Amino acid sequence: MDLQLKGKVVSIESGSVNAIVHLDIGGGNVISSTISLEAVKELGLAVGKDAYAIIKATSVMVGVE
Repeated sequence: MDLQLKGKVVSIESGSVNAIVHLDIGGGNVISSTISLEAVKELGLAVGKDAYAIIKATSVMVGVE
C-alpha cells in the first residue's frame, strides 16, 4: 500500500541530471524527493503548484534517541 500526501511545491533545486523537489505538506512539514529533470518536466512541476508525495517503502527503520 502506498502513502499519498498532498502538498505544495516550495522549491526545486535543479542539478545536471536530477532535481530535488521540496513539498510543504502542512503542519510545518516539508518532504524532499530526488527525481529526474525529465520527470520534473513531464509532471509540469513548478513552485506554487500542488503535487503529491507518493511513498512506497519495502522496509521501515525504527530508532530511538
